[in-house]
Parts: sequence; structure tokens; C-alpha cells
Amino acid sequence: MSPRRHPSRSAAAVLSALLAAVGGAAVLLGAGPSLAAPNCSNGYVALTYDDGPNGGTTTSLLNALTANGVRATFFNIGQRAQQNQALVRAQQQAGMWIGNHSWTHPHLTQMSAAQMTSELSQTQQAIQQATGTAPRLFRPPYGETNATLRSVESQLGLTEVLWSVDSQDWNGASTAAIVQAASSLQNGGVILMHDGYQTTINAIPQIVANLTSRNLCAGMISTSTGRAVAPDGGNPGPTATSSPPPPGGAACTASYRETQRWGDRFNGEVTIRAGGTALTSWTATVTVRSPQRVATVWNGSPSWDSSGTVMTVRPSGNGSVPPGGSTTFGFTVMANGNWAAPTVSCRTP
Repeated sequence: MSPRRHPSRSAAAVLSALLAAVGGAAVLLGAGPSLAAPNCSNGYVALTYDDGPNGGTTTSLLNALTANGVRATFFNIGQRAQQNQALVRAQQQAGMWIGNHSWTHPHLTQMSAAQMTSELSQTQQAIQQATGTAPRLFRPPYGETNATLRSVESQLGLTEVLWSVDSQDWNGASTAAIVQAASSLQNGGVILMHDGYQTTINAIPQIVANLTSRNLCAGMISTSTGRAVAPDGGNPGPTATSSPPPPGGAACTASYRETQRWGDRFNGEVTIRAGGTALTSWTATVTVRSPQRVATVWNGSPSWDSSGTVMTVRPSGNGSVPPGGSTTFGFTVMANGNWAAPTVSCRTP
């Protein structure tokens, strides 16, 4: 990438005037291209990849997804997850959602309830061991299901996820055929693909371009319905964090949610909430994961420690919050290959 030139003195003056005009609501800490928010007016679809993780393709698949600014759901086979824990963590760190796809990929409907339970529970444990979080989504191998299997899923807190579009990548479909299949996705739809085929990886840029042209966005899978929805606070993956309630009923709590994502960065929002008494002021701490760096902050005044990963944010104006009320500030994080959610906390002076 060619080095950027420093803005001319006149350009810097214009930028300064613009910031003054908006009352200093945004603090610019790094340069970057102007980013238009994606148009998701026609809804959300879910890109899903079965049968990983695979040493030969998972990393390339993750790179292709992040380069195109989209997130997907990976339904991992338990044995492979146990053997490739670093790849499972890479899925998590890239912001992907991780689901259960059984331990050995058998025909589950030909098994007893006890055997089904073993297949699913071993996979739960393997993924939780790798990521710290047990899956909440399950895709039955071959799409085969019955009442016994659904009962086992329920006992383990899993939502069954099938698909509305089959890419046929497992059946030798070409990249063009995979792209064509994805073009039939509609709001709420889920497409079946697999971690293991270069044709599938090659299809990602065209799939994303087609979704964008139709004002559709890649989303997550609802744990209530098994359908695609916007990636928000109902996220079954580890993208939302919050500080624990303060001891002694203290007044200040903080919670974080990711609001937008692009190919190289994401936006986050922190909500500062007052308890039973009003806040006169507050101080928030946001810790990102190296090599992440915060590029822009708005509605708050930031400072950093020497590592550049721990940011302290104070109100940019009046920091008072009424009892039970809340205020927010936001920031942009340059991911630099790490898509893990920041941790947040809040304290009162």
C-alpha cells in the first residue's frame, strides 16, 4: 500500500473547522478511507460452513471472509475441533459464530438417544475448551433429524439449524454455480457451504457483491428461529461484553456491543448506565486486543496507557446520568487481523 501524504496546511484547517462545527463530538486519531454504512434494507442472510476446521482451508476461508467484510457461522465437527483448537480460536477471533456439527458426522437418526447425546455433548465440550463458550447452534449431519434428536438438542440448549439454499459445493459445484445458488438467498435465508473447497472460497467476493447489490447483508442465525437476523445483542458468539455489577450497589456499569464491521475495522458502542442513584461523572476503561488499535472516538474524551491497548474514556461534556439512565460513546477499532471484542468497565470518581 502506498504511503499516505500528510494533509496540506489548508486541508488541516478545513478539518479543524469541521470538527469545531460539530462541537468536538468526534476525536480523530487515525486516517482511513470514508466508509459508507452497508445498506441492509432488504434484510439479512446467513453464510454457513460445515465440516471444519481443516488445516488446509480454514485459514484461507477466514481470510476471504474478513477481506470482504462479512461474518459467517462455522458448524464444526467435534473431533476436528479438538485436534485443531488453534483454528477454532481463529474462527472466534475473526468474529465468526461457531456451531456444533456432531463429533464424527454420523447418521444420527440411526442412533440411540444416548449415542446422540454423546455425539453432541463431546462437541460442546471440545468447542468450549477451545473458545471458552459452548455453542448454541447445531446442524445435524446430512440435514437428518427426528423427534429424538430434537429432544437431545433441547436438553443441551441447542437450536437446530438447517438451510434454505444448498450450494452443492459438496457435490462438485463450480464457483460460478455456488455464486448462482447464493443469488437466490432472501431475507432470513441460510446457505449451506463447506470448509474444505477452494471453489467455495473463490465464490466469496462474488457472493458478497451480489448481496450488496440487492441490499442484503450477512447476519447471524437466531437461536429462537434458526433463521438469519441482524448481528446484534442476540449474538450467539462472543461479540458483546459487559462489566459485572459493581460491589455494594455502586452506581456505574458498562456494556459493549459491536455496531458495524468492514474488511479492516469495526465500530463498537459502550453504554454507561447509572444504578439507583444519579452519576455526576464516570470513567470507562476499554481494553482492545493487540495488535488492534483504536482509530476514532466519539462522544467521549480518550487517553491511552503506554501499550496503546488500554483506553480510558471520560465524558466529553456533562457526565451526569440520572438514576436508571444511560449514556453512550463509540469508537472505531482497526482490527489488524484480530476481531476479538474489547472488554469494558466503568467506575465513578
